[in-house]
Amino acid sequence: MKNLSRAPLGAACLALLAVPAAIAQPAAPSPHGPVYAVAPPMDATIEQRLMPQLAALLHQLLREKRAMRLDGVPVFDSGDKFLPGKIASGLSYLLLDTPRTDPKLAEYLAGYRAIADLTLDDPNDTWGIYYYISALHALKQAGLLDQAVRPETMARLREKLDWRRFVDAKSLDLLHDLPNNYYGVAFSVARLRYLLGWEDEAASTALLQRMIEHYRSYSGQYGFADETDGHGRFDRYSVLLIGEIAQRFIETGMSPTPQVKAWLRKSAELMLHRATLTGEGWEYGRSIGTYGETAFLEVLTAAARLGVLTPKERDMAYALSSRIAARYADFWLSPATGSVNLWDDGRRTDGYRGKHRILGENLSLARQYIYTNALWNGLGYKGAAPSPDYAAWLRTLPAARFTWFARGDHDRALLTLRDKGHVIGLPIINGAEDQHMHNPYFPIPFSGGMLQGSADASLPQLTPRFALADGSVLMPLAWFRGISWKRQGSRTIVSWRQDAMDRMGENAPVADKRITVTTRYEFTPGRITRTDTYRAAGPVELSDVTLEFASFSGEARSAGPGAVAFGAGEVTGFSATGYQGCTVGPAEGKEYRAPTGAFASLVRCRLGARRLSGPLTLRWSLSYR
Repeated sequence: MKNLSRAPLGAACLALLAVPAAIAQPAAPSPHGPVYAVAPPMDATIEQRLMPQLAALLHQLLREKRAMRLDGVPVFDSGDKFLPGKIASGLSYLLLDTPRTDPKLAEYLAGYRAIADLTLDDPNDTWGIYYYISALHALKQAGLLDQAVRPETMARLREKLDWRRFVDAKSLDLLHDLPNNYYGVAFSVARLRYLLGWEDEAASTALLQRMIEHYRSYSGQYGFADETDGHGRFDRYSVLLIGEIAQRFIETGMSPTPQVKAWLRKSAELMLHRATLTGEGWEYGRSIGTYGETAFLEVLTAAARLGVLTPKERDMAYALSSRIAARYADFWLSPATGSVNLWDDGRRTDGYRGKHRILGENLSLARQYIYTNALWNGLGYKGAAPSPDYAAWLRTLPAARFTWFARGDHDRALLTLRDKGHVIGLPIINGAEDQHMHNPYFPIPFSGGMLQGSADASLPQLTPRFALADGSVLMPLAWFRGISWKRQGSRTIVSWRQDAMDRMGENAPVADKRITVTTRYEFTPGRITRTDTYRAAGPVELSDVTLEFASFSGEARSAGPGAVAFGAGEVTGFSATGYQGCTVGPAEGKEYRAPTGAFASLVRCRLGARRLSGPLTLRWSLSYR
């Protein structure tokens, strides 16, 4: 496709701006990444591609120490409070992967001692404590710990690597307003301290009970963890968390309870239903991209190891895991920098995983691939080619699956659709504190490489934004009631109501009852339609209502009033009714970037100023190939 110049966007145009074919914006390049009709064995990818990449980073670290820069970033100026633990973990693999007869082992042991001393006084919190103590435990099991860490350093580490630094020892409450998943971190640290002989078993036993009770309290009858204390944020972590908990049992040699296995089974079923040929992962919420893929990897590997999958499911889980690993090497690792790329070439991730943490992200991701590969090897899959039946098995999966997260005063759920090779998710959740205003949590369809949000961005992606004359900004984002769904032949219909809008501008959602809405989605093969009907409790003065659709598709042209056709890309058309008009042009600016790359085209629709007194119906529809 030719790299053609861009047409300017007419500022005064309220009717659809047609982009002439001669200067059409091209589609985004390969937002999906490779399609793996056949994938290499997972162990081959890890040993031949990931381990050399990790070793190169670690050799650079041993040479340059605090002067190390990765892709121009000074890695020790990152402010990453987990970094010492991630470094300890990464370097442990260098030791464990080196034969005892190799002369390099002595060099690596000396390097480990030097780096342990170098980072001893650096900040190292929570996850960093876990990474570090897990590495020490692995080295002890391999008989290398005493050679890898000086006694004086070990004495200091014993003091610093303690769960009491982020949990109250008496009440067992988390400190510093930490998210709920940190109970699992605290348990792991306590259990590993016990296995290292640093304390008795009492604390880990108590923290295990607290972790399980907390999971039960905030997963309810459906078994998926609310990431908040009951506010309704069900995202990647809600499905991943039980996989992490299960891994803590595996790592420390404990047998999980039947309840843990039952919860793990629920997450594994949902993950398997979302399997693809590309190895793409979780498509909405925060910290997705490659972490959305390792979420699948960790849950399914734990489920296989703990025997909650059937033999057929286990083979399919391995086939998916092999594709996820190959995708990491092919799509996420940059040959030019020797690093994972979450930030450049149009990609965007949330501020929590900003590029200042580049070394830590490489090390923590490598750890997830290495330990899951070891578990698959232990299950007999070392060197095994993934099942040739995988593609055929994908075609047997149900076209629609509806997953309830919570029901009651407010409902939370997730629709998963499989159509034309796409996995499409419709999350109906509350982003809650810090996230409710960000479009990766909006109640809109998401599909890897086709329909995505932009991390930490508040642009009104496929969701109307109401600007009121009094300065208030309202959006239909948080307060879902009466969710229903049905499947009629090839049609899937989902609907709900909201008795209040979410008032923007605060860290947490604020209910504003001046406007209510009923929403109806209809999914048919190759098409998605959303219809909203808004009503005001009393007349409300609107200064504007806006809607945006940022798409990977390009070569946009007019297809009638309020309608756009795309000549390139998977989305082939978009139309909106109820607005005064729409414009279309290139998607420009940092906020128009998705985890896998930059959007190509941007459709903007506006209603303009008016009084809302009677019903207002706004509708959009998009088609895809």
